[in-house]
Amino acid sequence: MVYPLPAVLVSCGGSVEQSNLFTVAWTGTICSDPAMLYISVRPERFSYDLIRQHMEFTINLTTESMAVATDKCGVVSGREHDKWKENNLTPMPGIKVKCPYVEESPLSIECRVKSVLPLGTHHMFIAEVVNVLADEKFIDSKTGAFDLAASGIMAYSHGGYYSLGEKLGKFGFSVQKNKRKN
Repeated sequence: MVYPLPAVLVSCGGSVEQSNLFTVAWTGTICSDPAMLYISVRPERFSYDLIRQHMEFTINLTTESMAVATDKCGVVSGREHDKWKENNLTPMPGIKVKCPYVEESPLSIECRVKSVLPLGTHHMFIAEVVNVLADEKFIDSKTGAFDLAASGIMAYSHGGYYSLGEKLGKFGFSVQKNKRKN
């Protein structure tokens, strides 16, 4: 019941030509220094063996405009489908990893697997972030920060995909002192 979660496309494989793409909602940050995250994957998934073989993957944030592709990549198998072509998604050669990233994604996170933790139905891939690729149109020119609201990223909750709503505050806003007016 820990929802919502990001709905991401994970790309994996040893090259653009030998890659796959699949949907993951069980993902998140687990450490900030070094930057690390995880994905949990069922061993019977086609992509599981690709990740185990190459020990790397890329997390690609998804947007409202990618909702249909995100869903389809989670319900059809890469064993029988070319998910890139069928969903009009563009695989771009990785920068720090061999697997591609999704050009249409506003933010892609290249990762190297540090360990695999068998948990039962899923195995958790614990990975170090080795590179972050952000679409420049979502970078605030003043702060250099990635503008999540402008990117239109989506979330997953109880079997549904949702766009993110209005920003309610930022970290620490509840204790921030009001600025004096001059």
